[in-house]
Order: sequence, then structure tokens, then C-alpha cells
Amino acid sequence: MSPLSAEPGSGPSPRRRRADAVHNTQAILDAASAVLAERPEAGLAVIAETAGISRKTLYAHFASRDILINALIERASARVVAAIDAADLDIGPADAALVRLLEAGWSSLDADPFLLHLATPPVSPDQDRDRHAPILERLRSVVERGRRAGDIAADLSTDWILAAVLALGHAAGEEVRAGRMTSGEAVETLRVSIPRLVRPARSTRAARPAG
Repeated sequence: MSPLSAEPGSGPSPRRRRADAVHNTQAILDAASAVLAERPEAGLAVIAETAGISRKTLYAHFASRDILINALIERASARVVAAIDAADLDIGPADAALVRLLEAGWSSLDADPFLLHLATPPVSPDQDRDRHAPILERLRSVVERGRRAGDIAADLSTDWILAAVLALGHAAGEEVRAGRMTSGEAVETLRVSIPRLVRPARSTRAARPAG
């Protein structure tokens, strides 16, 4: 008998069990994303049924609803970071790169629409900072590049610009959540608003009449 073959009755190999666990985890997260986008208050039983697994299997992966939701948010955050890294933020004017960065963030709503409607579990300040750190690092890099190049106002601090840009993104999200804007309208509004917010003020002189 080959040393790689399993004896009858020995059950699935460790490799197969790991593959099954990964498959179940992804099925649970996909089902939770779809269910919670439509029914933000749905419980784990509904999610397990949608995923095609038993509640026992679901609880083996995620012991509580909050743990599952946090896992969903972590997955969504990783997708956002990957989209941002694909947005070529080191190319072109920094104010345009800021727009691309926020557009990459909004693209996650297509894959994870639950983010617009779900009340997320409370986390500690350290956990919240760690969750947003990769995005903030990339945002800060773009802002500092723009201030050096003159694409972004140097008389505004980097921290203020970060806070203002994030506030605009959150405001757009609230408008979509309230049904006052579509996702597309929110993105288009950010395309206009962000450059107006961060660009240096133009010094102009009143034209004097000839003669």
C-alpha cells in the first residue's frame, strides 16, 4: 500500500479536512455577506441554511454572530487594500490619486453590500486603529506626496486632510444608507468634492480696466 493512501475507515486525510474547512469558511462568509445585505438583523441559523451547512458546522468556525461579522469586515478590509494597491496611487496628481483611493474603497460595496446597512460590533480603539491602519498608511502617503509636489495644499496639515477626506467618504456612505443618493452618485460627488477640498488656493488679482 502506498504510504499516501488512507486505510479503509480512517476518514478524510488532514489535507482534505483543511480543504473542507477553508471551503466551509468561504461559504459561510459569502452567505453571511449576501444575507446581511438584505436582512441586517438575520441570525446565524439563516446564514447556515443559506450556506448549506449545519448550525453546528457554522458554530465550529464562528462561535458568535459578532465574531462572524468581524471576520466579514476583515475580509472586506483586505479586499479594499488590494483594490487600493491596484489603483497606481504613485502615478499622476495626488488629488486624482485620492479620488482613485476612495473609489477603490467604494468598489468593496459591490462585493460586500452589507457594509452599508449593518451595525458593526463594538471594538476597542486599538482594534479599530489596527483595522484601518493599512488604508490610513496609503492615504497618508498620497497626501504627503501631494503636499511636496504642490498638488495638495501645503498650508493644511496632513492629519487635517486625512480627517476631512475620511469624513467626506463617511458622509457619502450615510447619504447612500439613507437612500438620498445612489452608490454611483456618491462616487461622482466624491470625484468633484475631494479635489476642491485639497487643492491649493489660487492667488488671483482683480483685473484693472484698461486706460
